[in-house]
Amino acid sequence: MKNEVQSLVDRGLVLPLMEEFYTIQGEGYHKGTAAYFIRVGGCDVGCHWCDVKESWNAELHPPTTIESMVQKATSHSKTVVITGGEPLTYDMGPLTKMLKDNGANVHIETSGAYKLTGTWDWICLSPKKVKLPTEEIYEVAHELKVIVFNKDDFRFAEEQAAKVNDNCLLYLQPEWGNREKMSPLIVDYVMQNPKWKVSLQTHKYLNIP
Repeated sequence: MKNEVQSLVDRGLVLPLMEEFYTIQGEGYHKGTAAYFIRVGGCDVGCHWCDVKESWNAELHPPTTIESMVQKATSHSKTVVITGGEPLTYDMGPLTKMLKDNGANVHIETSGAYKLTGTWDWICLSPKKVKLPTEEIYEVAHELKVIVFNKDDFRFAEEQAAKVNDNCLLYLQPEWGNREKMSPLIVDYVMQNPKWKVSLQTHKYLNIP
């Protein structure tokens, strides 16, 4: 039975579902937009400041058919955000096709550390130093969102910005636990380097998921 489930996971027909919920997108370009979030479990990128470390171990989250995810998601919203964990750990082709067939606009939030699969209306690339993105995703990312935990992250942000396509929007976002220290530095940096925009986790300020 376990082998059968693993086979379905490998084909992207079943995914470890950590949580799914309808809320307001709090970050980046689409902030303020009502969206249905599907958070898949499983990530080995391992950022020490990750605010959903419980997503890392895929085995903790029930294997769930993509049919049930799509049915719930599209009953709430036409904007569906796939996040994690790291969703590109899995083949996103079947899930995104089914969502698109049901009329959804499909977004992904990813570190880009794995091969890009799936059909996306919006790709938010949030690269991590510990496991850099694949080269292919830089060419198609709509939004680069760099989390700023310390001053070295400004250097990393510029390094990443040099790799994305010319149409990609550039965001700097303070790591939540360090926001009081880093937010003023981000504001100053963006004012001096206006190609960047400030992204805040507005959903946390609004106290919503």
